[in-house]
Amino acid sequence: MTAKVRISMKFEQQWGHKLPELCSEVAPTPLRGGRLLYLNRALADELALPDTETLQKSAVWWGGELLAGMRPVAQVYSGHQFGVWAGQLGDGRGLLLGEQQLPTGGSVDWHLKGAGKTPYSRMGDGRAVLRSTLREFLASEAMHGLGIATTRALSIATGEELVQREVAEPGAMLIRVAQSHLRFGHFEHLFHRQQVEVLKKLADYSIETFWPELACESDRYFLWFADIVRRTGTMIGQWQSVGFAHGVMNTDNMSLLGLTLDYGPYAFMDDYQPGLIGNHSDYQGRYAFENQPTVGLWNLNRLAHALSGLLSADKLKLALKEYEPALMAAWGERMRGKLGLYAADSQDNDLLIELFTLMAREKADYTRTFRLLSYAADSDKGGLLRDDFIDRPAFESWFTRYRQRLGKETIDPQTRQTRMLAINPALVLRNYLAQEAISAAEQGDTTVLASLHAALQNPFAQHLDGSALAKPPPEWGKQLVISCSS
Repeated sequence: MTAKVRISMKFEQQWGHKLPELCSEVAPTPLRGGRLLYLNRALADELALPDTETLQKSAVWWGGELLAGMRPVAQVYSGHQFGVWAGQLGDGRGLLLGEQQLPTGGSVDWHLKGAGKTPYSRMGDGRAVLRSTLREFLASEAMHGLGIATTRALSIATGEELVQREVAEPGAMLIRVAQSHLRFGHFEHLFHRQQVEVLKKLADYSIETFWPELACESDRYFLWFADIVRRTGTMIGQWQSVGFAHGVMNTDNMSLLGLTLDYGPYAFMDDYQPGLIGNHSDYQGRYAFENQPTVGLWNLNRLAHALSGLLSADKLKLALKEYEPALMAAWGERMRGKLGLYAADSQDNDLLIELFTLMAREKADYTRTFRLLSYAADSDKGGLLRDDFIDRPAFESWFTRYRQRLGKETIDPQTRQTRMLAINPALVLRNYLAQEAISAAEQGDTTVLASLHAALQNPFAQHLDGSALAKPPPEWGKQLVISCSS
């Protein structure tokens, strides 16, 4: 048995203390033969955690120990899943261990996934498997490296237990950290149960804790909701710019703070295909890549409905009008940067649409196309990017107009290339890369995971160009089936 080690960090349980109506106290069920498999040392340093050797002696990673101040609770929430009201949901396999009080001020949630059954497990076993744990770890770190708001992953633990999914798989636990795990679904839960006073208390708690500048404003609920709308629009605009398909945009998976939350059947686009479905279980394609902006607004409308006791219909509609401008501003800024365009021009959208049309017809790799464009922008013929297109005349026709458009810019070519390389990643977390790390880790080898994680922390680095990690996927890598059990 692992000896308990005193780790001097301060934890509180504000959620359980202030919102007992929205949680149940539950002790984690430790993984049998648990051990720390992988630690995100970079994040550990940001959180001012002790050295790795000290941390490896703790059993907190697999539910075998609680640090001072931790008081685990399972949160309850409800939501719409695939557009249908699903009723009560909640943390069926996760526990909010507590909020770490950071030395620099502020706090972050520590959330243990795979911690065992809770009152909200329904028919589930409360466990997570190594496969899904690794996928969430890598995806959240990939999004962070791309500069997109997200939860983070601190650790992966495994043990001797096997967990039954389609087949028996190694059990695992993940510690996820975030500024908050507040979800749209928390408000939906209270609204549909007609717990009006608790809903107001939750709104006040969220404002006082995360929007303190609004606490004394007479119109604070409107200003608060409008900012939630903008944050959501910004997040989804950024998803679209990097070719990220979330796969399961249920309202209970939507963060109030605009964080990318709950990675499961996601996909980063390989071949450019707007209809990409990241979730094999999404038979109707509700959450296809091209539908994400619409779904984001639909989900915000469900949240608005839940907040109808706090704001008038006119105020809710006015706040919702913030969504499209926020989304388009985030997406437009990134896409102009990806093209190396910095002065707005009325024809820029047509130029981008024409490129997307050509990419879709040729099944051009999304990430590689824009990365090569970073190098080709100031060439005469298009450099290596030209060689990626079969229809050379069509590409050359587009590239000629693109070069003419660049001629209107005042930025010098070297500065433009530097900026383009800083927004067009050499590397994204393709599903096949995650699968290679999973296959190795299931055999006890974490070197593939470590190498991939290191690269994802700086996906724009030029040393990645030409590396094995930055290559387009092999054919088998495009055929991987990712479902909700992933």
